[in-house]
Amino acid sequence: MSQVAAKRAAKPLFEGSEWDFETLQRVYAAIEDIAENDLGLDTYPNQIEIISSEQMLDAYSSHGMPLMYNHWSFGKIFAREETIYSKGWGGLAYEIVINSNPCINFLMEENTITMQALVMAHAGFGHNHFFKNNYLFKQWTDAAAILDYLNFAKGYVARCEEQHGQIAVERTLDAAHALMPQGVHRYPGKKALDLRQEEKRERERRVHEERVFNDLWRTVPTGPGKTVSELSLERRRTLLGLPQENLLYFLEKSAPRLQPWQRELLRIVRHIAQYFYPQKQTQVMNEGTATYVH
Repeated sequence: MSQVAAKRAAKPLFEGSEWDFETLQRVYAAIEDIAENDLGLDTYPNQIEIISSEQMLDAYSSHGMPLMYNHWSFGKIFAREETIYSKGWGGLAYEIVINSNPCINFLMEENTITMQALVMAHAGFGHNHFFKNNYLFKQWTDAAAILDYLNFAKGYVARCEEQHGQIAVERTLDAAHALMPQGVHRYPGKKALDLRQEEKRERERRVHEERVFNDLWRTVPTGPGKTVSELSLERRRTLLGLPQENLLYFLEKSAPRLQPWQRELLRIVRHIAQYFYPQKQTQVMNEGTATYVH
């Protein structure tokens, strides 16, 4: 029996329903001992954040992420959830856990100490273990880089709004969001990107476009284009990279009228859709694992 387990057997970890940070630390240490030594779980380091109900609603609006780019749909979700909660038509989640490294756990400050212990075991070790070891998460997500990428995405969307106008950016994001369910790779063959390098790649793409741009090409007369009949079906499919399951990827690479900044916005939405894809595919198994653990 470990030292922590021996102390746990000697006296209760807590009494009553109230909690303080010292009690949380003591309870967390006991849970961690069981998770590592009894269950043999392999997890990311945990980061426990205590938040208010309003902060929980704010996390709801951005798909549970601690930061996100600006878009009107997030405000709509916040207004809807706030109305439901304030009128007593529904409650809030006891916790939100983020597939990142370290694994961020948002705990409601209104929870009792018993509930805090439950959700730390459920989210901090159950979900955490699943995020780190499930093959879909390992194939499609980059837990160590997702927060840095979201920070880049937030800044890039803000710069686009300054340069091209909020309405133009909003229209592009509206279209990309509508295609998010069809904007993921579902089958092996595509490897998850290193999201830490995406900001660097965006800068390299922009520099390349500026280097090869020559306004004189705009003045060169163009001859008659080839008709559809002049190009065989097989050649057109090859040129377009068909068949392609990922519509956002197809538009990003092949849509002829998109500006470079619009392609980058599609790329951002596509990467975020890919990040959430394993969560939708494994929801029942993920919750079952976390429930078994707690």
